[in-house]
Formats: sequence, C-alpha cells, structure tokens
Amino acid sequence: MNKQKKPSVLIIVENLPVPFDTRVWKEAYALKENGYKVIVLCPKGKGFENWYELLEGVHIYRHPMPKEGRGALGYLVEYSSALFWEFIFSTGIFLKHGFGIIQGCNPPDNIFLISLLFKIFGVKYIFDHHDVNPELYYAKFERKDFLYNVQCRLEKMTFRCSDVVMSTNQTYKKIAIERGNISPDDVFVVRNGPDLDKFKPVAPIPELKYGKNYLVGYVGTMSVQEGLDILLEAAHYIKANGRNDIYFTCIGGGPGLDELIQMKNDMGLDDIVNFTGRIPDKELLEILSTADVCVNPDKPSEMNDMSTMIKIMEYMALGKPIVQFDLKEGKYSAKDAALYAKTGGFKDFAEKILELVDNPDLRKNMGDFGRKRVEEKLAWKYSIPNLLKAYKRALMK
Repeated sequence: MNKQKKPSVLIIVENLPVPFDTRVWKEAYALKENGYKVIVLCPKGKGFENWYELLEGVHIYRHPMPKEGRGALGYLVEYSSALFWEFIFSTGIFLKHGFGIIQGCNPPDNIFLISLLFKIFGVKYIFDHHDVNPELYYAKFERKDFLYNVQCRLEKMTFRCSDVVMSTNQTYKKIAIERGNISPDDVFVVRNGPDLDKFKPVAPIPELKYGKNYLVGYVGTMSVQEGLDILLEAAHYIKANGRNDIYFTCIGGGPGLDELIQMKNDMGLDDIVNFTGRIPDKELLEILSTADVCVNPDKPSEMNDMSTMIKIMEYMALGKPIVQFDLKEGKYSAKDAALYAKTGGFKDFAEKILELVDNPDLRKNMGDFGRKRVEEKLAWKYSIPNLLKAYKRALMK
C-alpha cells in the first residue's frame, strides 16, 4: 500500500495530554513518519492548554477535563465528562479531516463507544491496551463491587468491538486472546520502550544530591498503586539506622502527591526526601542522570505483576541500577539490571538500596547490562514494526 492510500488516523487518549503521554506521542509520530495523517484527541493539562496544535506534522486537539478523580465517584465524573467531549470533538474532527481508523488508548475502557458512531462509515477500531482496568480498579480500591464488575464488562465490550489489539507485553497479549477471545493473528505486542535519540544521559549535577553522597531517583505517577508509601518507609528505615548520606528525589505528579508530601513531613524526612511534582524533561534527565540508584516501588499486586512500567526501561536507558519488587513483567524488562525485593515490605526494599549504594562495581555492572539490553532489545525503535503491522492488519479486515 502506498502512502497516498493510507487513511487518516484518530488516536484518542484520555488520561494524559499529548505529547506529555510519551507512548502515544511516539506512536503518533511513527505513524506520521510512515505516511499516515495523524490526529490526536486528548485532554488539556498543565502546560498543554491549547485546544489545537500542529506539532511536527501531528494534529493535536485537546478537550476540557475535570480535576483527576479521587474515589469511585470522582473517577465516574471524570470519565463521563471525557466521554462527552470525545464524542463532540471526534465528530468535528471527522467532518474536518476524515479518518479511517480510530486507536483508543485506555484507561478507561469506554473509548470503544466512540468507535461505534463511526463503524457505519467503515472506520476500523484498534485497541491500544495500556492497563488492565479490572485489576487497576482493584489495586486502587481493594474491592470487587458493582463498579469493578462494570470494569470487567467494559473490557469485554472493548475487545468485542476491536478489529485489532495492541498489547504492551506478552501477558496483556494472553489476556486479549484468553479473556477477550481475540484471534492471535489480531494481537500485536507493541512495547513502550524509550526513544534513545531523545532519552539519553546528561552530565551529572552533584548539587542535586543536596550535600549527600548518594542520590536515589524515582519517576512516575503519584498514586495508590505506585508504592511511594513503601519508598518513604524505606527512606525512614535507612535514616533511622544511621545513614544520613542518601538523598531521595521523586519526580512526577498525580492524585496522591499532596498526601505523600504530608506523609514525608509527618515522618521527619524533609532533609532527605524531595517531591518535585511534574517537571520539564531536561530537569528530569538531569536528576536521573545524577542518581546512583533508581527505584520502582510498585506494590506487589495482580495489576503490577502483569504490567510493564516505562520507568524501568528509562532507568536502564540511562545506565542506572534498579531496585524493585519481584514482579513478572518488571523482571522480564530489567533482568540483571535490578535487585528484587521479595517481601513486598519496606525493610527488604531498603536493604537492596543499601546493597547497591555500598557496592559501586555492582552498580556499574548492572547499569551497563541495562543500557545494553535497551539498546539491543527494548528501545522504542524495536516496537515500530509491530505498530505498523497492527495498522496493516486493521486495514485488511
């Protein structure tokens, strides 16, 4: 198929604005570079308030969004509002640009409802499976109630309405096949690796250690299932045992940030822990490039066991040794680039941090292994062929 015959594509993502959502941005840019006209529909967010932007050849429309939900009712309001604006904007985009494919990026699992409006015009639907929402809901609220059952039903309907599924790892592919009854021929693993042309180490800045000998770095969302409470407990344990030479910097925003800052203050960790909130990529790279150890404290849970976290590959791309819990997909990504805490508690996690801090040769060997693994297997460039195969398959159906 030549470039002129490739249809326009509408990518809908709800939980983050683009290009801040780096996975969606990498997908959009790769599709544009391979001859597709790409339109992205996403929410507005801090630093991304323009309702329309043409960025590097990709059309980006941003709709209003209420404050990120807290609790089941909050999430219901957030998702309902987003769905309303997605209907309004997608209709306008179809009239202005036209499109032959919709790619829906969860969470949540209701974006397929938008595709139903356009299937009568022959528009195909590709489900970009970022999160397993039933397990995500349980990780947040620890209950299997009515809304949990709604998540299960929405997931089934999403798979049923999808022409093709893009899974972030082999575990998600298995879910699509076994739980979603999708043919293996219609499921493509598109991993979320770092773009090594953009995400690469910079010179360390010793001042970012705030007078300490070592820096432990974290980047990610500040929310319940991310395990930042465990990291704070680990930092408290390290300090209580007389180690005042380690500083912790946690990068990112999210609904749990204020609560975590209060927890840090209550635990007396002001002198060794800093929460930066969301910061520009330049500052993020400076902090992580300065870090001696990077951490992924995601709590052991069904959700985290089966999910791939981009921060792991980002740490590896910068040549950093990692401490994380012994989770299936996290272990697949990092392999020997990480030490694995076994218990799910803070003490073993803290001891693994200390083991790396006190062993520079081990840190270097693990960092070198991780960097090589990303360069040879997990970088974003290795995911682009499967992304293009998924689109080719959708167009054949």
